Amino acid sequence: MANSDPLQPLLPGHPLKDGPLNPGDVDLASLSDRLGHSFQRAELAVEALTHRGTLDKRPDLKAAFPHGNERLEFLGDRVLSLAMVDLLLRRFPNESEGQLARRHAALASARTLGEIASAIALKDQRIAYKGAPAPTPAILADMLEALLGAVFLDAGFEAAAGVIERLWGERIGSQSPVQRPPKMQLQEWAQGRGLALPAYRQVSRKGTEHEPVFLVEVLVGNLAPTQGSGRTKREAESAAATLMLEQMSKA
Repeated sequence: MANSDPLQPLLPGHPLKDGPLNPGDVDLASLSDRLGHSFQRAELAVEALTHRGTLDKRPDLKAAFPHGNERLEFLGDRVLSLAMVDLLLRRFPNESEGQLARRHAALASARTLGEIASAIALKDQRIAYKGAPAPTPAILADMLEALLGAVFLDAGFEAAAGVIERLWGERIGSQSPVQRPPKMQLQEWAQGRGLALPAYRQVSRKGTEHEPVFLVEVLVGNLAPTQGSGRTKREAESAAATLMLEQMSKA
């Protein structure tokens, strides 16, 4: 972003101190080809590829990035959400809010992030240590989000949105996106962020013995609970999960 832009990112970068990066840690040229973005501030790319689990084995990186890539992941999650909303509004001008919310939940899910991270071989870019275990899909998904946050700080929202549109590609424009059950989507979202599994609680049961109506509440992390109703507990749980996904898409 230009310096005159009132939305200039205020988060400070983490300059590398005394050159802690080993020559083989990051192939910036390869990373640029995979993302479609050349970093002007290499330290942002390094931070995005530094998982917190690496820090104890790499005190040099720990000194430079004490939180690993978690701050950039936090930022990237929000950048992805806003960019995806903008893309969907433009691609599907006639769809309802509910339809857009379902698309958004699927496209911004940990599973989709993991698939894209795998497609661009992001595992080969991770900064690790000798003997480090292979990264899980959740770690790769977090790393991709962190990179989106890094692109935003490096060049602004337009650049980050361009990377997202390029990487998500045909997934965005699909007229019939594969929809996984809402409970599965919600579970994947929680697991991808290291949260406990969604907790479902029956709030009430009304109606007759043969035509009951269940009201179920779902809790996930620190999010406000949502409630859904249905003629079976499973149906009510699915409704509650759908409302939670829609709530998250608006956050």
